[in-house]
Amino acid sequence: MIAHMDKTAFEVLSGIYPQEISFLSQDEPFRFLASVMLSAQTRDDYVNAVTPVLWSRYPTPQALSEAPLEDIEKIIHSLGFYHSKARNLKALATEVSRLGYVPSTIQELVKLPGVGRKTANCYVNHILQEPAVIVDTHFARVARRLGYADSEDPVQLEMQIRGAFPPEDWSRLSMVLNLHGRRYCHARKPECDVCPVRDYCSSR
Repeated sequence: MIAHMDKTAFEVLSGIYPQEISFLSQDEPFRFLASVMLSAQTRDDYVNAVTPVLWSRYPTPQALSEAPLEDIEKIIHSLGFYHSKARNLKALATEVSRLGYVPSTIQELVKLPGVGRKTANCYVNHILQEPAVIVDTHFARVARRLGYADSEDPVQLEMQIRGAFPPEDWSRLSMVLNLHGRRYCHARKPECDVCPVRDYCSSR
């Protein structure tokens, strides 16, 4: 845990941002998991525009597992890295189809093709409604700038947050800091002059 941590910024942001924060428009377990995987290094609104087409053609894991790879690539082409994403998506569908269910623990989820800790934590938080620390680039950047963590390694940063905040704060913190990173705390030009927590941020 980082010494002398001031959690006021989180309290202020939590009071400002909506109670319900969601970036992807899927609630069915497999579709949500696949959508999070597809959202890597691209915008969520792009994913939300593409997935309805994907599910209309291949509505189940089995159907997607049997889809021609070239067709999947064509559908998700606009998301970037579509070759690797299509391979992972097809492999994920194949494994979930074989299992007959989506696993319910992070340890099991990260064994699935294309599923890392961020995707697994998203699933645990959104679908299973369990506490989770979701480390994406926005969250990590804001967490470091506020002094809540200092690691550049996503897994180590996740563990630092887990050690610094109680489980009941993990999910809310994940979503609030993520949204704040999108709205104010940008990577290159953070809007420090109008940031609602500028008085509690040593990085401004």
